[in-house]
Amino acid sequence: MVQNAATNKTDTEKAETGKPENPLERLSTLLESDMKQVNQLILKHMKSDIPMIPQLAGHLIAAGGKRVRPLLAVAAAQMFAYDGDDHCKLAACVEFIHTATLLHDDVIDESEQRRGKASAHVIFGNEAAVLVGDFLFSRAFQLMVEIGSLPILRILSNASATISEGEVLQLTTTGNIRITREDYMNVIRAKTAELFAASCEAGALAAGGTEAECDALRRYGENLGIAFQMVDDILDYRPADAALGKNTGDDFREGKMTLPVVLLLQSATEEEKAFFESAFIRTEKQQDGDFEKACALMEKYGIFEKALREAETYGQLAKDALTGFDKNPEITSLLSGLIDFVINRRH
Repeated sequence: MVQNAATNKTDTEKAETGKPENPLERLSTLLESDMKQVNQLILKHMKSDIPMIPQLAGHLIAAGGKRVRPLLAVAAAQMFAYDGDDHCKLAACVEFIHTATLLHDDVIDESEQRRGKASAHVIFGNEAAVLVGDFLFSRAFQLMVEIGSLPILRILSNASATISEGEVLQLTTTGNIRITREDYMNVIRAKTAELFAASCEAGALAAGGTEAECDALRRYGENLGIAFQMVDDILDYRPADAALGKNTGDDFREGKMTLPVVLLLQSATEEEKAFFESAFIRTEKQQDGDFEKACALMEKYGIFEKALREAETYGQLAKDALTGFDKNPEITSLLSGLIDFVINRRH
């Protein structure tokens, strides 16, 4: 159910607060009733007779996060004025898949912080984090069965497999400075963009969208997800705000071949390439000041601007995919605004 449009901020209110319009918050407000149902489903299906499972899963889920992916699933359904509840089950399923991947990622990357709090594996141990991630994947598939739609099951099961392939592909590219832009794109399409795409496509399908409409929303989600990951990769080389609970330099310290590095190596001198090769092949040998040197090289070659332009290109493709959707102009407008918000965000 879509909330009354009166819940949105007026132009006067925005002028008084002096804050820029945030389409993510506006979309959350507009779809508040549905998202409350999604959160209730998450809490319900997170339960287990084994106390550690809800404790560990709840540690991450309670830490918040933007809930972008489940929100996209709900928004895609409400573009067709859907009045059922399958889209809420779908959104909860998407959040379980996403949370499971985060639990696994933090173990693989040895990340000590997530959403401003200590990562689950730091508190509960690697084994517990991996196993609870597996539990959440299982819960996601149980919810898919409850929906009772074979096409939706196909979309989400394919997405789960693709995400796993993307994680393995990233593992094989880590530390290899000969990775191409195409290799990088294959990684982020699989590990990040696929769940964005599946959320939008399945949401539209649950609401009775046509094949063409479902395909268009899938393109929207995929290109939004690509832009989202590109900006994430840029931000990892930008100064951190301690209040955000987000580290910078993790990708560098782990030797990950992200867009800023791929673009930099296209312009770097042989000496500069050798610096990255040494830092990425033997990450444990990195020294104090290496990350700052990498950031300085990014600035020298205008890498942040180049990478941001690439993100903007995919953002425009996402906007183009929304052309012709006029059944719910307000949600369509907010989904379009979300693209700019994702690209211009600072965390």
